Amino acid sequence: MTSPVDPQAKVYSHINGKDSDILTRLAISELCKGWPVYRDASEWKNFRSLFCDDAYVWTTWSKRQSIDGFIQKSKEGKAKGDFIMHRECGTLVELNSSKDRAVGKMKATITQRFNIAANNAAGLGPLVFDVDCDCRFHFFCFRDAEADEWKVKYVKLIYEKDKLVPVDGNTLPTFTQEALDELPAGYKYLGAAQSMLGHEIDAYLPTTQGPEGGPANLRWLQLYEQMEQWLDGATDIDLSSTAHVHKGSNGKCDHNGHGH
Repeated sequence: MTSPVDPQAKVYSHINGKDSDILTRLAISELCKGWPVYRDASEWKNFRSLFCDDAYVWTTWSKRQSIDGFIQKSKEGKAKGDFIMHRECGTLVELNSSKDRAVGKMKATITQRFNIAANNAAGLGPLVFDVDCDCRFHFFCFRDAEADEWKVKYVKLIYEKDKLVPVDGNTLPTFTQEALDELPAGYKYLGAAQSMLGHEIDAYLPTTQGPEGGPANLRWLQLYEQMEQWLDGATDIDLSSTAHVHKGSNGKCDHNGHGH
């Protein structure tokens, strides 16, 4: 379930306000919506135009990738049959115009079709099923003063919940409890299914589990702190996925372990 804790300490321009702020937020929301529209359709040139040259993204199956590396891995995945779609459910923007910074928040559902070939040796027929995963994309954006346009620097998601969906209304895979326990609750079925395709899954991405679920579930609070740092003008944000997160003496989330 989601936590009752409000994760955001500050309030930025997000609704109403000056006409210039409203228009800017609308322009930034276009960048966010480019992910489902352009990536799903393999419109790679349009997709690439959303990002600055040194942009990075994090997903379950790709882990941390430069934007060009992510596009290349996406092409390779699609060539092998990866079929990932995104349903955008709503997008709003946090804007700090004094710093030329913004964060786009996009509610979305990742829906992936899996077509697993038959395994005659194991006596298993072909298996077709979907996994739906509700999540929230976060686009760390800035205004490129030289080009006078907004670009995306980072993209990282908070994963909320997922489920298996039988395409024929009946047939689903069975995952071992051990395989499911390796992944957090927000994307355990999605990750387990993606691993069947040969992907190495990032097990340290944020979910909406609250602090009551244990120290590892502080990652979503840490991401909100990083969004505020970005909005307040920090020049670089460490969004590395890490094995451990804990509350420091200052009440902020600290992380240690290796990054991805």
